[in-house]
Amino acid sequence: GSSVRQSNANLLLSPLAEMDTKPELEIYADEVEASHGATVGQIDESAVFYLRTRGLSDGEARRMLTAAFCHAVTDRLDDRELAERVAALMDGAMPDPEAPEEGNE
Repeated sequence: GSSVRQSNANLLLSPLAEMDTKPELEIYADEVEASHGATVGQIDESAVFYLRTRGLSDGEARRMLTAAFCHAVTDRLDDRELAERVAALMDGAMPDPEAPEEGNE
């Protein structure tokens, strides 16, 4: 038999953000052990506080935690060249940690 696990983790970066997720597996074979799940959460404020006590700004701390969340995916890729390209794209899409937040300018 085979086994498969689908996991969908989501990080909300704004109080206005929402995530609609529906993990779903279509299995067309017999003798398959399958499971799926989804999580939705926000940045851990105690982790932000800890990083701020180490000298990072609020924006830098949030960017670091967001990058760590994203890189948890690329770190698992066997193809290192692909992992580095995807990580660079994700890092480039993140806002400047020192830029004013929308609505707080």
